[in-house]
Amino acid sequence: MASKAHYRLIGIDPGSVRTGVGIVAINGRDIEHLHHCELKVGGEDFPQRLAAIFAGVGELIASYQPTVLAIENVFVSRNPQSALKLGQARGAAICAAVSRGLEVHEYAPREIKNAVVGTGRADKTQVQHMVRLLLKLDQSPGSDAADALAVAICHHNTASTLGGLNITASQWRRRR
Repeated sequence: MASKAHYRLIGIDPGSVRTGVGIVAINGRDIEHLHHCELKVGGEDFPQRLAAIFAGVGELIASYQPTVLAIENVFVSRNPQSALKLGQARGAAICAAVSRGLEVHEYAPREIKNAVVGTGRADKTQVQHMVRLLLKLDQSPGSDAADALAVAICHHNTASTLGGLNITASQWRRRR
C-alpha cells in the first residue's frame, strides 16, 4: 500500500446503531477530505442493521471508488453482547469492502487516537478537534464520522511512515 502515491481511502468506525464513515484522497504525503457521514442503522432487527451497514458501505464504495478500507478493531468492553454486536457490524463493513476488491487494514482504538491526537487516551472531543484541524474542515464532524476520519488519518500516517522504511503494515505487525 505504501508504494501507491495516489489512492482513495475509506475509514470506518463501526457501530450497530451508527457507523461512522470518512473518505479521503491520498496524494503522496498529502491527505484531502472527500466525504464523511454517519450511517444510522438503529431501530430495525439486528440482521437488518447488518444488511444496512453492508449496503451503505457498498454504496459509498461505488460512489467514491476507494481502494483501501481502514477500520477500527473491536475493543473488549464490560458487556460481551455489545462487543459481539460491534464485531458483527465490523464484519458487515469488511465484507462490503472485500466483496468489492478493497484492501483492509485494522487499527486499535489507542493506535488511532495516538496517530491523530498524540495520546492513546484522547477523548472524543479531542479527536473531533484534531480531525477538523488536520483535514482543514470548516467545522467538526459528528463524533462517529470524526472517529472514521481518524481511522483514515491513522492508516495514511502508518502507510506513509512504513513506506519510507520500505515495509508494509502487515510486515510491520508480524515483526512486533
